[in-house]
Amino acid sequence: MPDVTILLPMAALLLLIGAFAGILAGLLGVGGGLVLVPAFFYAFSALGHDSPDLMRICLATSLATIIFTSLRSVTAHNRKGAVDRDILKTWAPGIMAGAFTGALVVLVLRSAVLQGLFGLLGICIALYMTFARAHWRIGPRMPAGVTRAGLSAATGFLSVLMGIGGGSFGVPLMTLYGRPIHQAVATASGFGALIAAPSLIGFLAYQPDLAPPFTVGVVNLPAFALVVVATWLTAPFGARLAHMLDPLRLRRIFALFLTLVALNMLREALGW
Repeated sequence: MPDVTILLPMAALLLLIGAFAGILAGLLGVGGGLVLVPAFFYAFSALGHDSPDLMRICLATSLATIIFTSLRSVTAHNRKGAVDRDILKTWAPGIMAGAFTGALVVLVLRSAVLQGLFGLLGICIALYMTFARAHWRIGPRMPAGVTRAGLSAATGFLSVLMGIGGGSFGVPLMTLYGRPIHQAVATASGFGALIAAPSLIGFLAYQPDLAPPFTVGVVNLPAFALVVVATWLTAPFGARLAHMLDPLRLRRIFALFLTLVALNMLREALGW
């Protein structure tokens, strides 16, 4: 068992990380997992739990927290009338199917491969956040039929590979199809629960060879509990800020931070 002098500062750090992730989930709609996954990875590594299943544990624990962050954030947005319930209803089957499939893929990939995927997808998200323009459009309205099924499934699948709540893919998709940014952020905040719930079925059943203490399946309960407390308190604050601020500058600052984190994940994956 790690020394208490290490555990207490790490617990305080996870609370701060959770608070930051909650604000981001409400403010930018990018999902707290972009912060939580690398934070969990470095926290558990520092505690000496660098196992072959470590990246799986980080992804699963992040997704477990996102259920609560998502519900808290979408409720706050819904009070302001910004959530498009029709999108949530019609996209839910595809998102959930993609998420469940993503969880099965995560359980068979090596930790280094998962780190590499997180790094590559993180850089793609950061580039979009930096260079995207408000006038970019794919179509005038949200897609239906086969296109909706494919895009919703891809959103769930890719989100699980990164341990995130879906906003990083859902918000750009909605804005590219003509939805206002505030409505896109509000609606995408509800994707997290749709992604996390089905993926956790597989993650809780999986039994890792090595894991940090108090881990059920590949979900670490102490990290989950600490982050849920912090994000539950701060997600509504982020949602209020989203309706008060122009998030463009904040998005670009966060994109730079995400690029650095993603590049470091790639470095770890390559063993440099």
